[in-house]
Amino acid sequence: MLADDPPRRLAFTWGADELHQPSDVSAGSYAEAMSDHTARELLPAERYEDLIDELVGQAGVTPPQGGAGFGRSAVRFNGKIIAMFVRDQLVLKLPEKRVDDLIAAGHGERFDANKGTPMREWLSLDPGSDEPWLPLAQEALSFARSQGARTQ
Repeated sequence: MLADDPPRRLAFTWGADELHQPSDVSAGSYAEAMSDHTARELLPAERYEDLIDELVGQAGVTPPQGGAGFGRSAVRFNGKIIAMFVRDQLVLKLPEKRVDDLIAAGHGERFDANKGTPMREWLSLDPGSDEPWLPLAQEALSFARSQGARTQ
């Protein structure tokens, strides 16, 4: 890349069974795609792909690895899941109090991994919620960083 070239982003795409190879997306088209108005028009899976693009590249953050089973769509920080895309919904690991507040405000419910027990620190964001995804994902990343600092 030359000094005058615009920055490039990798757009990760994935299907039901696997993560597909990233493709380049120019910074200009990405910025347009992420405007508040346009983000609401994107399909949830497309919004999640954009979210992955924003998070990957930060220290310790890795993209979904694909494959089968739980966590195949997960963005991880130092190997721990911070965000994933399950049943067409964004799922995030946040402090229990923050999850309580978001649920009380009508933005989602506790995530249940089909085991019959809602998880106290996991929010499944309602598809109709007006909460922006990136700030919530950044909160999840900050929470994971704070958890790592406490266990060291």
